[in-house]
Amino acid sequence: MQAEMPMILINDLHLTLGTGASRVHVLKGLDIQIDEGKSTGIVGPSGSGKSTLLMVIGGLERSDSGSVIINNHDLDTMNEDQLAAFRGRNIGIVFQSFHLIPNMTALENVAVPLELSGQTNAMRLAEDELAAVGLGERLNHYPTQLSGGEQQRVAIARALAPRPKILIADEPTGNLDDDTGDQIINLLFEKQREHSMTLALVTHNSILADQCDQIVHVRSGIIESDLTLPKEIQSLAHQT
Repeated sequence: MQAEMPMILINDLHLTLGTGASRVHVLKGLDIQIDEGKSTGIVGPSGSGKSTLLMVIGGLERSDSGSVIINNHDLDTMNEDQLAAFRGRNIGIVFQSFHLIPNMTALENVAVPLELSGQTNAMRLAEDELAAVGLGERLNHYPTQLSGGEQQRVAIARALAPRPKILIADEPTGNLDDDTGDQIINLLFEKQREHSMTLALVTHNSILADQCDQIVHVRSGIIESDLTLPKEIQSLAHQT
């Protein structure tokens, strides 16, 4: 029987950023695979290439060489319009800085990707998603009227609304205090399990990383170690 293809499969990935004297070889021959429905924490020091790797997975950065296969699709064969359509169908993205549209309410922010995908009942679906992350009473509030934790919940609801197969998160607790960060961690893993999504996240938070099925250590643009945690440790982490 043929083995199932990983949801995320990256081979010999190289990527440089900048031009001329400022050109930097950010990713240097990375290999990584993440199986469907699993969670992976990408950790390492600042400037190691973690966030750049995550952006490659999301099709927001183009590799120089190597292969990037996401949900059985080769991202390198797609033009920008095809990549955007692929992201809309397959990938939800949560950023550290929320990236909410300031002149739109929470409801309107969550409805945006649904409307772009042609959903005729975008507002109702957005309302349901906000209720699912505990913001059913904050639908008509603008981002400036919400706390940092509430804004991140809106961002998570927006990422989840199209029901992506993959959720990527770049330092999702980086701008939050410890208690609020813990709430966001619990919400992320709760939704990942509820929707059987593949989760890839960049974090400096060891508590967040330890809850993942797999931890990838990146340093100076290379994979320093790739550890799949034993099942009993995964089970304990998911219960906490």
